[in-house]
Amino acid sequence: MTALARGSAIVTGASSGIGAAAAVMLAREGYHVALVARRGDRLRKLCRQIEDDGGRATPVLADLAREAERRRAYRTIKKELPPVEVLISSAGLGWYGHAAEMSWHTARNLMRVNMEAAAHMTLLCLCDMRRRGRGHIITVGSISGGIPSQGIALYGATKAFLDNFVTALHRESVGTGVCISILRPGPVLTEFGATARQQPHGLRVPTERVGVSAQAVADGIRSLLRHPRRVVYIPFWLRAVPWVELSFGWLIDRIGPLRLRAQAPRRT
Repeated sequence: MTALARGSAIVTGASSGIGAAAAVMLAREGYHVALVARRGDRLRKLCRQIEDDGGRATPVLADLAREAERRRAYRTIKKELPPVEVLISSAGLGWYGHAAEMSWHTARNLMRVNMEAAAHMTLLCLCDMRRRGRGHIITVGSISGGIPSQGIALYGATKAFLDNFVTALHRESVGTGVCISILRPGPVLTEFGATARQQPHGLRVPTERVGVSAQAVADGIRSLLRHPRRVVYIPFWLRAVPWVELSFGWLIDRIGPLRLRAQAPRRT
């Protein structure tokens, strides 16, 4: 497909991190990118950056935790932009600490953004893509979806949901012309850790200062678009990690809680 023949690409969570890097990459690949997130100032800045680079982008402000705003955002994109060829679901919230310390408000928002928003946007796009017989939906998951870890009980569970959801849709979509894929990155150097730490009772994420760049994940998205398949690990050697839980889960049961306990503030 030539750049001129390409339609639009939706990127959720486009205001920073993986979403912003993916948006820049997609614009350079010739897509008209719909930048979906809450922070309008950042979206407008990214839009100018893409346009200065010769690309096309449209900011679409939406709180993805709210169903009505997701529907409004998708209606706007369908009305004002070319047909949606690509959906990148990269919006996500995190939290690190003992689950017993997590407020229900934080938990509810995390589930709404990580699971509900991703599933809703996927189904909205999937219906139209299947009618046209073409499209690619890529969800940003996490290696934590396959290896339950202390401190991220709910976050990891949301990523496990995405793993199951995307895998099933991938199999349902064989022969339809629509590709369904998931990325499973390890730690990524973004604002994610700092944002998680700022949540009520949140602790510092141990991997906050280590990991791959957001650009590395965007490169993984480009690879999926050019060579569609169900899953890609970033970096590639993380393909071995799911076997860690099967082989050494008993050891993680003993060592993992010690690491989390060391992070918790001492009570007086």
